Amino acid sequence: MEPREKALEVHRRLLEIYGDCPKYVPKAPLDELINTILSQNTNDRNRDLAYARLRERFPTWEAVRDAPLAAVTDLIRPAGLSTTKAPRIQEALRRITAERGALNLDFLRQMPVDEARRWLTGLKGVGPKTAAIVLLFTLGMPAFPVDTHIHRVTRRLGLIPPRTSREKAHELLEALVPPRIYRAFHLNLIEHGRHTCRARRPQCESCALRDLCDARAEGVLAV
Repeated sequence: MEPREKALEVHRRLLEIYGDCPKYVPKAPLDELINTILSQNTNDRNRDLAYARLRERFPTWEAVRDAPLAAVTDLIRPAGLSTTKAPRIQEALRRITAERGALNLDFLRQMPVDEARRWLTGLKGVGPKTAAIVLLFTLGMPAFPVDTHIHRVTRRLGLIPPRTSREKAHELLEALVPPRIYRAFHLNLIEHGRHTCRARRPQCESCALRDLCDARAEGVLAV
């Protein structure tokens, strides 16, 4: 099976298991950017707690930008790596203010997707995944975010080569599947990685994709 054909079959089966992704009420692009920075190297619960604490204390991004660094660091501590994330958040807010005169990212809507991606990844601490989440989920642009679950599952399936880096995976998967399915494919691959194709002790015997899996066919699992 050709990779594109396989990817579409994977998508079809995952839709049967997990359904089409639920309706999503997008955040403002800047809200999503900060939320995604907080999500790095932590789980959704810790991210949400850190975000809620930050917004409760500082209801505007201007207040976050101008707050003492120690206060921001303490508020986002539940998300982990707070001594790294806090200065990056404030630095991003200051750069946006300096370049755009206002704290919002709506100007990205007027850019081609590659230009918008370059602008976002020019912010310290914003990599391809964070940029792609903002582009796809809040700006409706064709970008495919790759997290650790998607990276693992797509390598095991053979949709991308086994030694592909996570950064390169963004480019390959964007080219492999049509933009109309990016959102559902992204979310359902994450669900499958969490519940079935786990990093350790994957549930291969109950996996609906087992006949499509290169790693299983070869008797190895790419981790």
